[in-house]
Amino acid sequence: MGGKSRRKGKRGELEAAAEIRRLFRTEARRGRQFQGTDESPDVLADIEDVHVEVKRTEALRLYEALAQAIEDAGTKVPLVLHRANRKPWVAIVRLDDLPRLAVQLYLTLAAKGVNHKEIWT
Repeated sequence: MGGKSRRKGKRGELEAAAEIRRLFRTEARRGRQFQGTDESPDVLADIEDVHVEVKRTEALRLYEALAQAIEDAGTKVPLVLHRANRKPWVAIVRLDDLPRLAVQLYLTLAAKGVNHKEIWT
């Protein structure tokens, strides 16, 4: 991977961590810089049992990105966050994993004292 791609990846991970902090009011930071292994998530977030893979690219290879997240996630829910230039962030998760992800996100918000009215406003 070239330097430009690495820098874009780093910016993407920083952006994704900031979005997780904003949405779920929890700690999130780049993962690989702290863990340093290939199995480390791109973003370490205080969301129990969720593995976050970040893709900041124009042409996402969806199933390849998801396969990487699945392989690295182990028993955690594999979640891919993607953003192309001038587009909003999107989250990609297998449908079978969606209920488990929803529970983990709910528990994270509840632990922070966020009520449902705050989420929808």
